[in-house]
Amino acid sequence: MTDRVLTGDRPTGPLHLGHYFGTLRNRVELQRQGADMVVIVADYQVLTDRDVAERLRETVDGLLLDYLAAGLDPEATTVFAHSAVPALNQLLLPFLSLVSVPELQRNPTVKDEIQHSRQSSVSGLMFTYPVHQAADILFCKGNLVPVGQDQMPHIEITRTVARRFNERYGPVFPLPEGLLSVAPVLPGTDGRKMSKSRGNAIALSATPDETARLIRGATTDADRHITFDPGLRPGVSGLVQLVALCQDRDPHEVAAEIGDAGAAALKRTATDAVNEFLAPMRERRAAYAKDLGAVREVLRRGNERANELADQTLAEVRAAMGTVY
Repeated sequence: MTDRVLTGDRPTGPLHLGHYFGTLRNRVELQRQGADMVVIVADYQVLTDRDVAERLRETVDGLLLDYLAAGLDPEATTVFAHSAVPALNQLLLPFLSLVSVPELQRNPTVKDEIQHSRQSSVSGLMFTYPVHQAADILFCKGNLVPVGQDQMPHIEITRTVARRFNERYGPVFPLPEGLLSVAPVLPGTDGRKMSKSRGNAIALSATPDETARLIRGATTDADRHITFDPGLRPGVSGLVQLVALCQDRDPHEVAAEIGDAGAAALKRTATDAVNEFLAPMRERRAAYAKDLGAVREVLRRGNERANELADQTLAEVRAAMGTVY
């Protein structure tokens, strides 16, 4: 049986190199291996920690361009928008009846998201976030979900929902497995985890000059000798790791090669490595950006297929529950 992989992103801003090495590269590889890739543009989920979703059309266009530039093939991968698939969201009602409030309260990922929320109080949307993700995964009967370790509790909630539905109403859903990423956490230009919200990210859409400026401003230290020691030298080591990932090399080898040449040489090396690595993506992105109508057509076609999958699953759910009148 062909694996069906469900993954996706919230359209909250440009994807960056951390996203690429953490998830996008794996998606392209799974696509190459023949997996049925279903990628969600989780526009509703933007509202979990924001009062409004600003400039959403522009952000979604940018996300689609990032996907295509990174190598996702619209002929082999289904890309769809959360808000465009009513039957997916209708699954929430029966799914919410299958989990308890204490189970949601104990979810460590939700706890962390609530703690870092921009909102003054917790919305019902944020509180039920794991059940939304269960609907995202189960509507298409996804059986593999690439996640980081911190997202595994969401997979467990999804498995709980699927198992309880099957026990109560009959076998409809597979029990999905989390596909753990082995990619390292990529530090940003300040040595902390690369993140849009921290302003330390190098976007996949950054120009060569923007990339050079961001790397010139990266945090380093006073020791001229370059080594790879993430614990003691996060800034320097982050740049070394960036070079190593872009050139598919060992970071210790990169550091030894620069040696006593200092932080300025490290930054020049990192700038050249990143710009060379991003060059083909920039070329593909520029080509796609010339026709946003065709890019939006990718999403429209993906929405059509996602609706077909969701309608079929909802019909099975209604039949199992005895709500076909």
